[in-house]
Amino acid sequence: MGSYYINRTFFFDVHPPLGKMLIGLAGYLSGYDGTFLFQKPGDKYEHHSYMGMRGFCAFLGSLLVPFAYLTVLELSQSLPAALLTAALLTFDTGCLTLSQYILLDPILMFFIMGAMLSMVKYNSCANRPFSAPWWFWLSLTGINLAGALGVKFVGLFIILQVGWNTLSDLWHLFGDCSLSMVTMGKHLTARILCLIVLPMALYTATYAVHFMVLSKSGPGDGFFSSAFQARLSGNNLHNASIPEYLAYGSVITVRNLRMAIGYLHSHRDLYPEGIGARQQQVTTYLHKDYNNLWIIKKHNTNSDPLDPSLPVEFVRHGDIIRLEHKETSRNLHSHYHEAPLTRKHYQVTGYGINGTGDSNDFWRIEVVNRKFENRIKVLRSRIRLIHLVTGCVLGSSGKILPKWGWEQFEVTCSPYLKGTLNSIWNVEDHINPKLPNISLDVLQPSFPEILLESHMLMIWGNSGLKPKDNEFTSKPWHWPINYQGLHFSGISDTDFRVYLLGNPVVWWLNLLSIGLYLLSGSIVAVAVQRGARLPAEVEGLSWVLLRGGGQLLFGWMLHYFPFFLMGRILYFHHYFPAMLFSSMLTGILWDTLLRLCAWSLACFPLAGGIHAVGILSLLLGIAYSFYLFHPLAYGMVGPLAQDPRSPMAGLRWLESWDF
Repeated sequence: MGSYYINRTFFFDVHPPLGKMLIGLAGYLSGYDGTFLFQKPGDKYEHHSYMGMRGFCAFLGSLLVPFAYLTVLELSQSLPAALLTAALLTFDTGCLTLSQYILLDPILMFFIMGAMLSMVKYNSCANRPFSAPWWFWLSLTGINLAGALGVKFVGLFIILQVGWNTLSDLWHLFGDCSLSMVTMGKHLTARILCLIVLPMALYTATYAVHFMVLSKSGPGDGFFSSAFQARLSGNNLHNASIPEYLAYGSVITVRNLRMAIGYLHSHRDLYPEGIGARQQQVTTYLHKDYNNLWIIKKHNTNSDPLDPSLPVEFVRHGDIIRLEHKETSRNLHSHYHEAPLTRKHYQVTGYGINGTGDSNDFWRIEVVNRKFENRIKVLRSRIRLIHLVTGCVLGSSGKILPKWGWEQFEVTCSPYLKGTLNSIWNVEDHINPKLPNISLDVLQPSFPEILLESHMLMIWGNSGLKPKDNEFTSKPWHWPINYQGLHFSGISDTDFRVYLLGNPVVWWLNLLSIGLYLLSGSIVAVAVQRGARLPAEVEGLSWVLLRGGGQLLFGWMLHYFPFFLMGRILYFHHYFPAMLFSSMLTGILWDTLLRLCAWSLACFPLAGGIHAVGILSLLLGIAYSFYLFHPLAYGMVGPLAQDPRSPMAGLRWLESWDF
């Protein structure tokens, strides 16, 4: 996708554009020409300059360590807690693996951690409101929020965290009776400007740049409306002029108005045995193709409407027509056989020889948005095709056919005539040498219309990401326990293999820390609520645990639990933003517990060293675990871990680890 930006080729993706734009910019500035195909992991780059893009992602990934260090230092005011957090991320094989490749994840995590650090920094300036540092950190929080959402929609989770922090902050200020309502208004206005207006402006600006740069036709055209495609150079609708009104004999493409369904399509393959009648398949297809072309003809004659001696005859609302597939000369046909996937709908096929079929090829064309004009306008008229014999309406269910249907979308004829977008079409391409042409420039959409359309498509695309046959996926409960990794490169014992798996010592320590935090935090919270008189040092540590740790636990929950509600396909890498928060929580928790332990044993001679020994032991254990597992990130060769001869054999602690 970075290559598409360099080549200015339009594409569609389910994620917002900022991450890909930054990767493309890094490649462009480092001399990459955008011609490498990126077909599969392990392909040789040869002469292509890829180091700029890799270096950019690795640089942002490496900044996660100082960002986490500074965040924990700000929340706990403890150098050992910050060092322990930094070590957890430095020696995690998972973060290392994600950061060393050309991926969106290190960019996303950079903005999430940037927003978190900026938020705690502006919280620390609360006693100096409207000072230069206060404005700086508040504005930087808004910039990072725009960046996080601009890379992936999961950036919404850090927006929710900052939003909750802001509401709590304003509620606290509202309870301060020493502040005038004018001052409260200033606080509210500042937050609206920096945390709502500024991020929205920056987020919108990324789309403006995205659409400005991607000005050439590409693989994403077919997902968007005909009017959108008219703005892309190289698209057959760009600067095009076509006949305005539909006439008999015209060669046309018919596009479904439901987003990302595509064009009415047929090909020579037949429906398999046992799937309705064994006739030619009819589907919808997202991309431009000769098999999308149809000829519109009268239902009761085979005379050539393009014969110069015959007058032009326009297609009108209510006409009975026949659609003949241009490439195969079979007619669009339906009958009482059941559709392949949608029960109680009828099958749609291609039938006949050289345009000669039967009465099941006849359709009545109706204009849905008709006012007074009976003629059918190209691109603008919304039409329905009603089957004359069965009375059903032509539509696309949006369901993906199996491999025998080339994983294209199912077309059915529905006996339920309610007017949904699935059954509404428009005519896009229109070729008729007997008619005058008009320019399509007048149909180009405005920027707000483009922005809305692209977001509706991305939401549709995300919801449609379902696992395919034999495709690897994982479940959210797998992630915190490091249940199974992900092959990044190579599978067999002759390959150079990289395997995405978190450092198990780090990840299991984080999981243990969440449980311990819930227990210890609950005890401290109950004690504070009951008015227990705590020594000054213990009280200070308790507030660090409750406030600092509470923010981090809330961040972990926000970045983890929503995945249980998602119906889309999920992967192990989705957990890594949550893992950052659990690592910061681990740093604060163990530093606090060790300090409390040292305080409680203060009467013993060596009690003062408990904290230092504990932190040092954790640091050494984490570093040693990285020494053991570092081949997962840096690459393994030779026998697989299942083989006793493999140097990784003793490290396969779970059967589900297939490195």
